[in-house]
Amino acid sequence: MNTSGTSAPFKTNFYYGWVVVFISGLGIFFSGPGQTYSVSVFIDSYIRDFGWSRSQVSAVYSLATLAAGICMFFVGRFVDKFGQRKMSVLVGIALAIACFWNSMVVNTAMLFIGFFLIRVLGQGSMSLIPNTLVPQWFIAKRGKAMSLMAIGGFASSASLPPINAWLVSEYGWSFSWKVWGILLLVIYVPLAYFLIRNKPENIGEQPDGIKRDWQVGKHSANSSNIPVEEVNWTVKEAVKTRAYWLLLICVGIPSLVNTGLTFHLISIFKTNGISPGIAALVLSLMALIGFPVTLIAGPLLDRIKVQYVLAGIFAGEIIFILVLMAADQTAIAIAFGVLWGISGGFERIALNYVWPSFFGRQALGSIKGSAMTVTVLGSALGPLPFGLAFDIFGGYQQILLLSITLPILGIIASLLAKKPIKALQ
Repeated sequence: MNTSGTSAPFKTNFYYGWVVVFISGLGIFFSGPGQTYSVSVFIDSYIRDFGWSRSQVSAVYSLATLAAGICMFFVGRFVDKFGQRKMSVLVGIALAIACFWNSMVVNTAMLFIGFFLIRVLGQGSMSLIPNTLVPQWFIAKRGKAMSLMAIGGFASSASLPPINAWLVSEYGWSFSWKVWGILLLVIYVPLAYFLIRNKPENIGEQPDGIKRDWQVGKHSANSSNIPVEEVNWTVKEAVKTRAYWLLLICVGIPSLVNTGLTFHLISIFKTNGISPGIAALVLSLMALIGFPVTLIAGPLLDRIKVQYVLAGIFAGEIIFILVLMAADQTAIAIAFGVLWGISGGFERIALNYVWPSFFGRQALGSIKGSAMTVTVLGSALGPLPFGLAFDIFGGYQQILLLSITLPILGIIASLLAKKPIKALQ
């Protein structure tokens, strides 16, 4: 196996970019230890073993997430500077160390450090790197490739909560953290080192597996061998465009809305007379529906302008919030879950697809890093207004109604976010 970063590690009868999609999906899977759906399983154990209050643990988690979000812009810069291969290996090792740290926490200071590390390395970096790696290898087939990569995310969100729950019940929370640290070091880090290559050009290939003229015959009529023209922007150039700031709005809104709804969904349903069991069913249904929708969304984005898909996502948000407000019966609650899953399936791909589509591959790490900062900050702040509204009004109808203004703003921002045209130098 060739381990130099300048050639493919082994020969394949197909485009090596699909191997990159596989290892990128694995990276998304192993972001799991830093994701809320995984960490939430440990919260009750901390409260029981250390006597901390739920609000105390929640506050530490929110503050750590805020701090992690601020750091994501710098992680993006490092990706551009050192490349996805080196960053994947370093972040994988660092996340494993963070898992071992979390297995040893004994006070809230250690808990804050542990939460910060898994959020910046897991939720942030392990999501950012694959979402900047796959677009390097695909342009015309980018949507399809990112759809397949997203399977790793669905597998992670579906499998980690029950695995963690079993590990905690059988062996305790400390042992559970150690398991993920070991798995990262034994599975992900070696595969990332051996399999990842930063760009197809590094191994003599072209994006999408396009063949050069001398490989297919200079006068080949095969249109699939015509490279897709791409315009690359630097970070300084991108931030001067109106589209960049409009897209940041588009990225921030789903993060605010979705985390707020997810964090408080059981309580929202309870105020509507719906049991926690149905709430758990709705969350599972959302992931179940979102998976096949994601596989449809990617190829669709290869054919339809991404800003129109974004507008459709925000229209869907308005609809499912209205359905949630009326969800006082199980059937309506399930309908909400289906609509939320459809919207989430498109959202998962479109919000990552739009950045390389608008600004190219050259500075994608830095540009996507700024978007990741907004995403992580939104996930930290999203639950707060819902909690305040419940304390003030004793329910959620008012905040849900107010939340509809956000996707309305998103529709406007997405339709105004035209792909910028770079002036000729």
